Amino acid sequence: MRLFLFLIIIAIALGILGVVLKGLFYLLIIAIVLFLANLVFAGVRFGKRRGTKLAR
Repeated sequence: MRLFLFLIIIAIALGILGVVLKGLFYLLIIAIVLFLANLVFAGVRFGKRRGTKLAR
């Protein structure tokens, strides 16, 4: 969970820097790709837990 939140914060920071600083549009693109990869990673990781059943 920490890694997920850390990567989200990094993606937001890179996105803001990419928008604010002129000529650094590539940072915005990197932030978007990082954010989407993070969502896929979280979906795969947390999606596995849904299919497991508890033993009685």
